[in-house]
Amino acid sequence: MAQTQNKVRIGGGAWRSRLLRFPGVPGLRPTPDRVRQTLFNWLGQELHGLVCLDLFSGTGVLGFEALSRGAASAVMVEKAAQAYRGLLGSRQLLSADAAQILNLDAEHFLAKNTQPFDIIFLDPPFGQGWLPRLLPLIKQHLAPHGWVYAEAEHALQDDDDWQVIKH
Repeated sequence: MAQTQNKVRIGGGAWRSRLLRFPGVPGLRPTPDRVRQTLFNWLGQELHGLVCLDLFSGTGVLGFEALSRGAASAVMVEKAAQAYRGLLGSRQLLSADAAQILNLDAEHFLAKNTQPFDIIFLDPPFGQGWLPRLLPLIKQHLAPHGWVYAEAEHALQDDDDWQVIKH
């Protein structure tokens, strides 16, 4: 039986309108075009020189979109082997040399890595309690004046450590 291939389109920058193909992996839900358009309007159309982390990278569209818009680099972390192989294929298709793709668990990556990031894209699987576990770890990886974009199954609230700017 042939493996299902899905597609997602990069919305802006140097790779605008390029299609990325990705395998049908259970639970993989690419950030929709409209949501990405709004996100990158908030962040700014040009991300020149910024260093990004795309945890739970899945299709990689957030990391590749950031690179397309001038980010200096994007570290993409994906545990699922099929999705990881899809990311490698997308990196090759785009000649995205600034994409570092790692086949790791998000918590393991955060425990071992000390690099600061200007933008952290956090889109974990829903219903598994990832955000409460990861947000305390992410704080130490955020560069001064950095941003975290988190997708969640419920509205996030301000607390002592985090301020919700937009939702």
